[in-house]
Amino acid sequence: MIWFSRLPAQSRGILYMLISVTVFSSMDMTAKLLGQRVDLSQVLWARYGGQLLVLVLIFAPRLPRALRTEHPWLQLARGLMQLGAAACFFSALRTQGLAETTAIADLAPVFITLGAALFLGETVGPHRMTGIVAALIGALIIIRPGAAVFAPASLWPLGTAACLAGYALATRYIGLKESPLTGLLYSGLICTGVMSLIVPFRWIAPDSTALMLMLLIGCLGTVGQLMMIRAYAVAEASAIAPFSYAGLLAAAGWGLLVFGTVPDRWTVLGALVIVTAGLYVWHRERRNGTADPVPEEMGQP
Repeated sequence: MIWFSRLPAQSRGILYMLISVTVFSSMDMTAKLLGQRVDLSQVLWARYGGQLLVLVLIFAPRLPRALRTEHPWLQLARGLMQLGAAACFFSALRTQGLAETTAIADLAPVFITLGAALFLGETVGPHRMTGIVAALIGALIIIRPGAAVFAPASLWPLGTAACLAGYALATRYIGLKESPLTGLLYSGLICTGVMSLIVPFRWIAPDSTALMLMLLIGCLGTVGQLMMIRAYAVAEASAIAPFSYAGLLAAAGWGLLVFGTVPDRWTVLGALVIVTAGLYVWHRERRNGTADPVPEEMGQP
């Protein structure tokens, strides 16, 4: 890996980001497979329980310091928002393809811009508002309300985008005063705690394949988060954030390889509109000096 260390910081950040979104997409594929074998509550419990276990094992000496927070209620809100995002996303995967679900969930950065204007008092000018409207039109192209293919379950990914935006706004409010590890630990504790109260009442005995998938989903989620944190640690956020949209290509690839699904032309068109609008909004925020995404909220739930 000597060649990797010799790369410019921005190039290493981009590679970390591409690894992260690919791993997250693999986690989503695993969740779709696992959701066919066990209850949704078990999928969520494995996702965050695995993350918490891996973090405790890796960062055991730093746990007492990492758990100190000046915003306990905001950490609780962030954890619940992340759990809500995952619940909506994994619910959508039961009936929809990976590419379609991922494309609509990619509205999150646009929702962050809108939410920052509504709740944090940030200014949204006509250019960024145009991007927001365009992204929503892209989502409508994919969902197609009123069409024969529309189903209420198609709205689940919108819930994912909204919850991720809420999580991001809470993180933006906290700023850089607390370590990313603190956020990861609290989200793991909160999400695992909530699901541990629910999962006993909905437990379906997993077979050996399901057990393997439950273990895998926790590991993939943690690796994806850590790679994204590493990406933002070595490179400027404004340089690497656009590469998060590569996850859409990975989702389409997994959908084709594992499930034999090919996105239809409306999904492709809608996804292109969402990605273009998202990049445009990112570009406007970068020009205005407000593009400050943080690692935890930019990945999949």
